[in-house]
Amino acid sequence: MTDTNASNDPAIDTTIFRMPAIRLSGTVDYAMYERFRTALDNAPDTGPVVVELSTLGGDPEVARMMGEDVRYHSDIAPDQRFVFLGKAAIYSAGTTFMSFFLPENRYLTRGTRLMIHERKLSKELHVEGPLTTCIATVKALLHEIECSIAIQNEGFENLIRGTQVSMAEVLERAPANWYLEANEAQALGLIAAVI
Repeated sequence: MTDTNASNDPAIDTTIFRMPAIRLSGTVDYAMYERFRTALDNAPDTGPVVVELSTLGGDPEVARMMGEDVRYHSDIAPDQRFVFLGKAAIYSAGTTFMSFFLPENRYLTRGTRLMIHERKLSKELHVEGPLTTCIATVKALLHEIECSIAIQNEGFENLIRGTQVSMAEVLERAPANWYLEANEAQALGLIAAVI
């Protein structure tokens, strides 16, 4: 029987979560990115760097920027171990950000909920002018949608790599907003443990 309490897991020293190097909450936006970068620049050069987050979502591209910073720093500074700690709610862009951490470096506090969904688009298409221009306008929007789907699916693949969740399951459940409680996320291998 697996204990879902990380404090009983000898592989993790839970004292690392007492004073996270990077603490973020609220909407994932450019203001959060600035706070993240400032904290990242001041993070310890060695050992665990805990990134604590609570969010109801926000801009997925900002989440990807923060995630790429984690990936890049992980590659160039092997003495640092970036660890994700989700608290209360990790929705939408927050889950995108979490996907840049290895599953063994992802933790959630008790009762935290993850939410995985498809990207959303709200746009009106106004077609007017010469017919060839109209075709180009429609194709441009189609290309934007296709590119956004590809980026979305790359994020889904990052999130589920090394877990028990299949891409087919994510693609089936994400359109209706897939909510997972922390213990369920651990059982599926999406996180290392619940603390």
